[in-house]
Order: sequence, then structure tokens, then C-alpha cells
Amino acid sequence: MNETMVCAVGNVATQPVYREPASGASARFRLAVTARYWDREKSTWTDGHTNFFTVWANRQLATNVTASLNVGDPVVVQGRLKVRTEVRDGQQSRTSADIEAVAIGHDLARGTSAFRRTKQGETMTAGAPQQPEPSWETPAAEPPAERRPEPAAVT
Repeated sequence: MNETMVCAVGNVATQPVYREPASGASARFRLAVTARYWDREKSTWTDGHTNFFTVWANRQLATNVTASLNVGDPVVVQGRLKVRTEVRDGQQSRTSADIEAVAIGHDLARGTSAFRRTKQGETMTAGAPQQPEPSWETPAAEPPAERRPEPAAVT
């Protein structure tokens, strides 16, 4: 019962991959979360470090994620944090962070979305082409993150 629940706000970094094994539907995608802060010296918003998480969705959430999310979409993800450390072929240990999602939605602070309720047992991905497996490795040198507009002043 002592699980670490997190809420992460970021961008979809890879196209969701949908699988339907005997245990039930599953989808995963990479989430990029970049801290932004106000740089007083430059009087501008600056991007900080980017963290990447693998987000896992199951059952109906997996089906809805596959039908709703695309690379670059701003999203809010709530779920259980799982941190793993592994050693491959005697190389340096690698640490990865996964989020087992409970809820996922578009970040409406950065755009609009049109909600459509699914009916019980409806499969939105039927007939959709199978997505190729993306590379889950983080590149050594990542390109700069997409610039977001500065927050508007409230009057």
C-alpha cells in the first residue's frame, strides 16, 4: 500500500505503442518533462533539465491513449512511480523511471481538446495499423526542447 504516486506534466516524446497480449491491452510511450524557470539575469524563461519517463497504460486506458495521443502532445500523467536499476553485459548500471498510469489527459493549460466518451467494450484502435516499435534508448546528445511561450500576465 505504500506506493509513490506522482503527477507529471510534460510532452509525449514517442508515439504510443499498443499491444494486446492474453493478459489484456497495454500501451506505452515516453514522456519528456522539462523544468522551466525564470532567469533573472536574462529576464527570460529558460529550460532546465529534461527527465524522461516510460508511461505504461493498461486495459481501457491503453486503448484510449493509443487513439488520443501523438508525439508532442502536452499531457498530465498521474500514476505509480517505479524506479529500476539494471546492469547490461557488465556495463555501467542504468537507472530508469516508469510510471504505471492511473489517469492521463491533455494539458488544457497549453491547448484545447475535444472529449468523446467511449462505450463499454468499444475498441477505438480496431483496424488501425500496428505502430512500429520505437527506440526506447535516450540519445546521448538530445536536441534542445521545443520552446514554449512565456506565460501571459494576468491583469
